[in-house]
Amino acid sequence: MAPNISRVEQEFQVIEKREPPAHGTASVDRGADLLVRVLESEQPVALTDLASASGIPKSTASRIVSALERRGLIEQDGQRGRLRPGPAILRVAERGMLERNMVELARPSLDLLAEASGETINLAVPAGHGVEHVAQVDSRHFLGTGQWLGRLVDYHCTAVGKVFLAFGRATMPTEQLESHAPGTITDPRRLSSEVDGVRALGFATAIDELEPGLAAMAAPVRGARGEVVAALSITGPTLRMTPPRILELQPILIDEARMLSRRLGHRAEGEHAA
Repeated sequence: MAPNISRVEQEFQVIEKREPPAHGTASVDRGADLLVRVLESEQPVALTDLASASGIPKSTASRIVSALERRGLIEQDGQRGRLRPGPAILRVAERGMLERNMVELARPSLDLLAEASGETINLAVPAGHGVEHVAQVDSRHFLGTGQWLGRLVDYHCTAVGKVFLAFGRATMPTEQLESHAPGTITDPRRLSSEVDGVRALGFATAIDELEPGLAAMAAPVRGARGEVVAALSITGPTLRMTPPRILELQPILIDEARMLSRRLGHRAEGEHAA
């Protein structure tokens, strides 16, 4: 089998070899149909009912369900053997709910930082191939920093990205990195040293690293279990975001990141819930 296809597809190819294929993608279509029926069912569904509703022989449905179970897409509900969405599906759904809840809880901090700085404020989360921005308050200045929502940016050249690198939410690169602006750190060893400083200070900056004339600062936001789940950032042009201004805003940003962390259920060592 080709090494670049998923294990689920490999399982379906095995099934297709056991049975006369009606079409080249018949088993994948059947698997998708079964999965959708499980996801859309309000209650866990029996294999017999699933096979009957989809018009698939029970033996075929059983083999497809086994493949879906092995990949965590569906699972059996206790001793009854009925089928419900599996942990892989639930993780994706949980992440979406966490982000929506986090955006709501972040609103006071976003607004306070916007009022204190006058600059663009963002809430960002780690994604598979970069940093994703999920909430934004625009700068009150005509010269701002544009729209970041839905925009994916690299880890190595952004303040929020350095936060995620520092606290284990992204993998440290080992090869030469892409340059985006005059200040971009392209040497992995130099980036590693910078990230060590971010970890020690609990704070990151990126100046002329993503775009010329752009400066950003970011602080980590922790979830209930203590893991870094997001980052709050302040971004603006370097003509306003000068080193003295960054130092002035640093404690305000860190305090608001800690406040949001507490709203998400995080308690610092020795701190107890009210």
